[in-house]
Amino acid sequence: MIGFPPVTPVNKGLMLACGGVWIVQFVLDPVFRRMNFSPIDLAPWLGLVPVAVVRGWIWQLATYMFLHDPGSLTHVGFNLLTMWMFGGDLERFWGGRRYLTYWLVCGVGAGVAVTLAGAWRGVIIPTVGASGAIYGLIVAYGTLFAERRLLWNFLFPIKARTLAWIFFAIAFVSNIAQPGDGVSHVAHLGGMVVGWLYLKRAWRFGDFARDLVWRLRRRRFKVVPPKDRDPWVH
Repeated sequence: MIGFPPVTPVNKGLMLACGGVWIVQFVLDPVFRRMNFSPIDLAPWLGLVPVAVVRGWIWQLATYMFLHDPGSLTHVGFNLLTMWMFGGDLERFWGGRRYLTYWLVCGVGAGVAVTLAGAWRGVIIPTVGASGAIYGLIVAYGTLFAERRLLWNFLFPIKARTLAWIFFAIAFVSNIAQPGDGVSHVAHLGGMVVGWLYLKRAWRFGDFARDLVWRLRRRRFKVVPPKDRDPWVH
């Protein structure tokens, strides 16, 4: 039986914000361009320009998430669809405040990654879109609901954890093989890495280190049937 993801208040608000800004850009941008005047082109001001961020325009680390390419329905459509698919369950699991915090942390973290990768090269091309936060949602879903079955491309059943690894692999390989394809793969990777670190509470270094040591030691444990007489098993 196939169910539809829930529509929760905070996730709905974020989707409306992203979709609403895109509609404004899409409707008004052609009008102003015919007048050879485009004040609605918000990307240089509210998009993420690495050089501008290091010069003090730090608000771009947050505002770029709510802008999308006005000429691309695919970009904003994919982000809104992914938020709808994964965000509702995460918000119900965490609550609205924690969900919003996580979404913003992943988005800002992705923006920091883009800034660090581009500022030293003098990049002035704006990055727009909520994809960094979206990829963070995929990591969270694959971590909290790891065994849940999803339909990848609406056809192939796959575990949530496997899907998260696939998205990470695609972003990683694309960042190396297709650095100039117009997609910010650094933002995707940044959102996933920051999301994973946030879930593991990496800012609490002591807890993070203990969890890492425990996971490494767990690999050495041996599970055996009751009749096994191996002397090192107690």
